[in-house]
Amino acid sequence: MTAAPLPPLDPAFFDAAQTAKAWPFEEARKIVRRLEKTGKTEALFETGYGPSGLPHIGTFGEVARTTMVRTAFRLLTRDQVPTRLLCFSDDMDGMRKIPDNVPDRSVLEPHLHKPLTAVPNPFGGDYESFGHHNNAMLRRFLDTFGFNYEFASATEYYKSGKFDAALIRAAEKYGEIMGVMLPTLGAERQATYSPFLPISPKSGRVLYVPMKNVDPKVGTITFDDEDGTETTLPVTGGHCKLQWKPDFGMRWYALGVDFEMFGKDHQTNQHVYDAICAILGGNPPEHYVYELFLDEIGQKISKSKGNGLTIDEWLTYASPESLALYMFQKPRVAKRLYFDVIPRAVDDYYAHVAAYGGQDAGAALENPAFHIHSSKVPVLDMPVTFGLLLNLASAANAHEKSILWNYISRRLPGETPATNPELDRLAGYAVRYFNDEVKSKKVFRAPTAKERAALQDLHDQLAGKEALDAKELQDIVYAVGNAHSFDPLRDWFGAIYGVLLGADQGPRFGSFIALYGVNETRKLIEDALAGKLVKAA
Repeated sequence: MTAAPLPPLDPAFFDAAQTAKAWPFEEARKIVRRLEKTGKTEALFETGYGPSGLPHIGTFGEVARTTMVRTAFRLLTRDQVPTRLLCFSDDMDGMRKIPDNVPDRSVLEPHLHKPLTAVPNPFGGDYESFGHHNNAMLRRFLDTFGFNYEFASATEYYKSGKFDAALIRAAEKYGEIMGVMLPTLGAERQATYSPFLPISPKSGRVLYVPMKNVDPKVGTITFDDEDGTETTLPVTGGHCKLQWKPDFGMRWYALGVDFEMFGKDHQTNQHVYDAICAILGGNPPEHYVYELFLDEIGQKISKSKGNGLTIDEWLTYASPESLALYMFQKPRVAKRLYFDVIPRAVDDYYAHVAAYGGQDAGAALENPAFHIHSSKVPVLDMPVTFGLLLNLASAANAHEKSILWNYISRRLPGETPATNPELDRLAGYAVRYFNDEVKSKKVFRAPTAKERAALQDLHDQLAGKEALDAKELQDIVYAVGNAHSFDPLRDWFGAIYGVLLGADQGPRFGSFIALYGVNETRKLIEDALAGKLVKAA
């Protein structure tokens, strides 16, 4: 599947790109130098996908980050060098276990170890196999985010002959490939290992069997099939595939890949991939190894454990752009990926977009918003933060976004869902996030004697101050905290959040008062001092 033409880049960024320091530019410079040495006239970026399950948050991150490097490369080369992004599906892999999410496991049990594109689709519909179904889900997933890419199927590449020359080459270099692979294996595995995995002409299964003979002159392999019958097959035409590590290197050689990133769990195998690519006569691509995600307690996220956030969960409560920001930031640092990181990512995204409009070309290229949007940064008006909307939802006990809009429209004249659809989208996220993730975790506490006196003072100081703006209201909050000798002053704000909002932290409280309302805030303080908030919780 061929990608649509890339939109042109603004030449105003070309000069500034030459000295840009953001990490996508650092990686792109390696590719520029590579092409200068090899003389290639096109840069090929690749990402890999195992279609045994549905796309996940790591899939998004890999394609998003690769796209960022691709855009940086285009800028460095003044968009004079054609680029391609190939999303490659390893759909010829054998189905080694039955996924948990299929409707009827018994349908798949007879097809274990067959290539995924030879396994019936358990979900029904028009897809001819399980692999075709999952490939379609991948393409739909990538299209949802507007990625520019070409889709490639391992089954199609193996069966159509696109890999034939590389596979013949692998047969010719069989001994050298075994010399790379065997030292990485245990003694028992060494005895049966072969880089070639034949597909049984009788059962259709991908076989992990030793080779009795590899004949590079005619391009065949000989092995014992599952029933013990000695069988000879050509290495070409989809009659076999390569083990995953040799397959990595073969693909780089066959396609001429210039850049591929992968997670740290692949790092120990990188030298194997590179060595096999070089043995076949290729030039291993530039790599970028990114760190893996951790859950809330610092453990590696695992699909089997179900810890950490899924992409569906993130996108229920926040935008794809906020997730792209999370992917952009420090890819080589292990980061925790759980619900509490979402509000910060959302507000940071809007802050970067707001700053972008006033930046020159050099500063713009260091702005994450530039990379998230491949230089096409939107103009957005976000008068309130996500954190503020969450606290407003908490104070108003908002179960739908219309409740938030009652406050927003009253405090921000002219703001409506129609005039600011981006704010309307954010309000929807805030209500869902509050109701699903915050509401049940809120813990209101009773004030200490000192806090009670300060809150009563704040209540009194706010009387008749409906006309003040957020800064003036914040000044009152500061003055009350200082008057009651809170040192450090953050203890005063901690009291406000814990007693009035049932949270450990919150927004600038002056901004909250301005949005929620002075009289409403005074009533909130009255309820807290009367113990009503603690009782309600």
